[in-house]
Amino acid sequence: MHMVNELVLVGSEGRMGALIKNKLSAGGVNVLPLDRPFPEEELPDILGGADMLLLAVPVDGLDEVLGLMSPYFKPSLILADICSVKTLPVNKMQNFHHGPVMGTHPLFGPSPSEDDELKVALCPGHNLREEHVQALHDVFARGGMNTFMSSCREHDQAMACIQGLNFVTTISYFASLPQNIDLDTFATPSFRRRARAARKMLNEDSELFSSLAEDNPYTGQMIRRFKSFLNLSAAGEFELLTDKALWWWRNFSDRQGG
Repeated sequence: MHMVNELVLVGSEGRMGALIKNKLSAGGVNVLPLDRPFPEEELPDILGGADMLLLAVPVDGLDEVLGLMSPYFKPSLILADICSVKTLPVNKMQNFHHGPVMGTHPLFGPSPSEDDELKVALCPGHNLREEHVQALHDVFARGGMNTFMSSCREHDQAMACIQGLNFVTTISYFASLPQNIDLDTFATPSFRRRARAARKMLNEDSELFSSLAEDNPYTGQMIRRFKSFLNLSAAGEFELLTDKALWWWRNFSDRQGG
């Protein structure tokens, strides 16, 4: 069985990188943090001894990091990332490494609550054997995280809805509100809840969500789908749309409270 005795984590000082490092370390994983400025003269020894390299860097930084480090990859190294899209980063990793490649996505933010389920999607790249997959399951399990398998396509289609379309519709909604109406005076509790939920996304994380929408190859498809239903709204087909919208709760009884 392929064991991960030493895991090199690139980007351990970022918010998600720090969370992953702390959880894995607490679970007994030997995590070696690697952050800028990279000690280039030490990279051959650091990477030569690693069983797994986990990249906690933005998609647009992958080429630079992989270009710098890939000359020192051993064939058995498991190369993985934690980007929120998978098709693009997995393709990038495969271009730089002929060994086992796995895309991963922790489906929680850098400050999860105690009640949050810590799910991690595993999206296979090339040259993975069952022992590599099991090693990745084991690493995340030791950090208190539950993994499940998905294709890159299935993952990105889901994230285009959950992250991309949510961001696009939120910014479109608040951008469309007229500024010459005193909305604050008339605001209902439900409107204020919506505004509070959107505040962090727009004020703190808009750049992140913008890049997620742009990097996901299925965002445009989901926007066009949403637009077709918006056209039904403009035509006054509210009863039809309400019936279609209820599929989420109609098909899954366990969603009644969520």
